[in-house]
Amino acid sequence: MNEEFYEALEALEKERGIPKDYMLEKIKAAIVSAVKRERGIAGEDVRADFDEEKKNVRFYIVKNVVEEVADPVTEISLAEAKAISRKNKLGGVCEINLETKNFGRIAAKIGKNVIIQAINEAMDTSVVREFEGRQGELMSGTVQRIIPGSNAVKVEVGRHELTLPFKEQIPGEQLREGQRVRFYVVEVKAPTGEKTKGHEIIISRTHPGFVRRLFELEVPEIADGTVEIVSIAREAGSRTKIAVTSTSKDVDALGACIGPRKARITNILSELNGEKIDLITYDESIDRYVAAALSPAQVLRVDVNPDLKTCRVIVDDTQLSLAIGKEGQNARLAAKLTGWKVDIKPASAD
Repeated sequence: MNEEFYEALEALEKERGIPKDYMLEKIKAAIVSAVKRERGIAGEDVRADFDEEKKNVRFYIVKNVVEEVADPVTEISLAEAKAISRKNKLGGVCEINLETKNFGRIAAKIGKNVIIQAINEAMDTSVVREFEGRQGELMSGTVQRIIPGSNAVKVEVGRHELTLPFKEQIPGEQLREGQRVRFYVVEVKAPTGEKTKGHEIIISRTHPGFVRRLFELEVPEIADGTVEIVSIAREAGSRTKIAVTSTSKDVDALGACIGPRKARITNILSELNGEKIDLITYDESIDRYVAAALSPAQVLRVDVNPDLKTCRVIVDDTQLSLAIGKEGQNARLAAKLTGWKVDIKPASAD
């Protein structure tokens, strides 16, 4: 375990960002635990020394040198100590070397398990340090592999590998190995029980925040605060409604989001696998806001009940199916976008 051992530690530090000193301390503790368990004596002072220059490691037991031994676990007689090394003196300590080849299978297993645990803990700490300040951000990585059965995707981001679950992928999209993919960092989730050994990084391409960040990336007026996204309602892979407003009378919020020759909105749509986007101008007047939210349908009238936070919307009979949308999607998204309950009625029933 000498030269290869140190090479493995250096590889962990280089590839995974796990400090070598951290691993050495954990491995020392693992070996000490293994030796004590094998010998069945918890009180022995077992130590380990690592010599990086010589690429070797030494394990030994430390005992006090005494005239008469009262406790064989912690003491050794002067005569026995002298037999080990003439340098040992009464009142000093004696180091008794342990040969690693004599470690039993149980001890080796214990040591291995502790080392694996140490690596997992170090990697978990590294993951938290990397992502805890990036919640709500847009990031990108490379698809490493598709997990058979679940269709979850493993995404490599720097030194780390994150999981993009199937439910967080845009419906209908086909991600491929080697493909660069963007995602939204939803949460750094702490362990909740024995089944979750470390922090979980929740990433998504279906979250409304994903669309918000895409617009901030593509539209400078949103990034600098001239145009604000007031609300987003999204059904990933199908349709998203976005309400925007301008803080400057000289800037058209919708025009800024669409961009010259529709370049900005086109770039965003290309990321969303054909998902449709309805851009809506936010209005402080709830009747006008709800009417705009039901676009592309034309609304005749909106009756507002502020106490119940409900709206009764009247549309021409020919606009009813468009206002409601397929399987109620248009009305549902309008309600999510505005935060008001929307009840749509045809003019003939008014």
